[in-house]
Amino acid sequence: MINGLAVNQVYLATGVTDMRKSINGLSLIVSEQLGHDPFTGSVFVFCNRSRDKLKLLYWECNGFWLYYRRLDKGTFQWPSELNEQAVSLTSRELHWLLDGLSYHQVQAHTAVSGLKNN
Repeated sequence: MINGLAVNQVYLATGVTDMRKSINGLSLIVSEQLGHDPFTGSVFVFCNRSRDKLKLLYWECNGFWLYYRRLDKGTFQWPSELNEQAVSLTSRELHWLLDGLSYHQVQAHTAVSGLKNN
């Protein structure tokens, strides 16, 4: 889905979003409620009340992408009661969410960095 895109960061807009909103309405939510700039190349993810629909908003050099995902069965593992307005995810965690998994995979291997060849 977004594999080929140069994504800076992924943000979940916690809570419920009206899925009738399109690009203009969602970008206003990003700037006014979440306090982020929608033109940064980050992906912003929104979910409806029944948690079976997602919209992803993404700016790429000269225009917005608006992805829409609707499940025929089941729900997304969306955060229910968080005090934060936006949750920051990695691209890997976003793919877990889109696959129907929790974005908090405690069994997943952690990223390793700072290794050196001797």
